[in-house]
Amino acid sequence: MKVLHQSQFFTSYQCDKQRCFFIEFPHKTIQLGFCQFLAFRQQVKEINLDSHFNGQNHHGLEMLMLCNRQHFFVFNTLECIDLKEFITGSFAMLELNSLLTTSV
Repeated sequence: MKVLHQSQFFTSYQCDKQRCFFIEFPHKTIQLGFCQFLAFRQQVKEINLDSHFNGQNHHGLEMLMLCNRQHFFVFNTLECIDLKEFITGSFAMLELNSLLTTSV
């Protein structure tokens, strides 16, 4: 298992042997298939950070359910900012890794 991307709060791993991904959250590590990883990316993209700063999201929290409601997460504003950057970086590294393996 190799580290795909790491941010302040999160780390993603790619496991070629099991053909899956692992995301390490501050208190939990979860296993995701590629389709689940894509669905997670879509959920993260839908987080509206503007609402955290313009008064629409008074509590400053986002709630996400993953993997057919197996996992439930609550993120604060700082974690949401980091999560968006983390997902972008993880998929960028995934794409870079796939380009490197296909060109060899």
